[in-house]
Amino acid sequence: MTPSTYSSFRLLLQLEWLLLVTAVFMEILLPFHWSLSLLLPVLSILAFGLMGLWLPTGVFRKKLLYTALEFGLILLPATQGALSSRPLFLLCLVLLMRSCLIFKRLGQLVILTLSLLTYGILLLSRPIDPERYRVAEAVWDWRLSSILLFSLTLIFALLLINALLAERKSREKLEKVYQELEATNQQLRQYALRIEDQATLQERNRIAREIHDGLGHTLSAQTIQINNALLLWQTKNDQALTALKQAKQLGAEALLEVRKSVSVLRSNPLQGQSMESALKRLLNDFRQTMGIEVSDRIHLTQSLPSDINTTLYRIVQESLTNIYKHAQAKAVTIELHQQTGIIHLMIEDDGKGFNPNQNTTGFGLQGMRERATALYGQFILDSQPGAGCRLSVALPLANFTVAHSYDSDFVSR
Repeated sequence: MTPSTYSSFRLLLQLEWLLLVTAVFMEILLPFHWSLSLLLPVLSILAFGLMGLWLPTGVFRKKLLYTALEFGLILLPATQGALSSRPLFLLCLVLLMRSCLIFKRLGQLVILTLSLLTYGILLLSRPIDPERYRVAEAVWDWRLSSILLFSLTLIFALLLINALLAERKSREKLEKVYQELEATNQQLRQYALRIEDQATLQERNRIAREIHDGLGHTLSAQTIQINNALLLWQTKNDQALTALKQAKQLGAEALLEVRKSVSVLRSNPLQGQSMESALKRLLNDFRQTMGIEVSDRIHLTQSLPSDINTTLYRIVQESLTNIYKHAQAKAVTIELHQQTGIIHLMIEDDGKGFNPNQNTTGFGLQGMRERATALYGQFILDSQPGAGCRLSVALPLANFTVAHSYDSDFVSR
């Protein structure tokens, strides 16, 4: 592992190089002299610096050998008297910086202690030259002060680097969580598109079946009646007239089927109307066209979100279509009201009824149930043969508001 792996620690790498270069200049320039004895400390510092281009990971034995070699490169010139105390100070500091990237907290404390002992023993064990230092007490004071300063420097460096390490780990964790959230959001987008495609395909198949079963059958019957009228209009005028009237009625029914299909294809069936107005118009059209009596009790205390409006309208529309086609009902009752944050819809007819357990695969009932479930609502169907049918839907406004705000936030992101 190279130090460049730690993108947040480029400053530490640059600081390490700066300390090593400073150690070389201190050894040569303070005081300036040049001799073959300088080769040993200079080469030791260069080798020590090259070791920083690779840091061991994984196996503890490699880390231990690496650190022992570092100590050897420091002690070799220091014990020979070829390395002065100031470069020794800097090399031990670099050694501690590297240990923070290799070992955990206990290993770092061990390296700190060994560095302090090495520096202190080497500094205190050096003899005092009486020609250069006349007062030995001043020398001992300087040495003790240097050891104290060195101790504080090592502790400060240890705390600083560990703080940087903690910050780096937190950033990596946040980046990982962010990447996971991005992946989750991408999956949610894909699932949403897939569900939308499936819903579109299912709705398209339902409309195709409705057109085939309803409009196709009606137009076929109309064609037969027109052919009968053409065959009978010269010989049997009364029967031809009856056939034409039936063909006209079939044409009106076919036109109604087309209008229903077009209405289903609209994204917003209300077309800017209020829920009450749209339902009143739908019920009036049904009453006039089908000849079935419809009574309604609609009471809403506030305007509803567009998705709830569309769902309720589609359920009422599909229910009326099913009643006209299958129920043979004479009267229909529709109730729509709001109570304690829940929208209640009830549709009841006096038709022939059916067994719900034997009729669970139809597109109409399945579509209504899916529409209610999509808005966290309940869909209840109660019917028996000969006893009519009662359909109840309950949509919670509170859950829908939370889910709608979450979806809006998800889309904006």
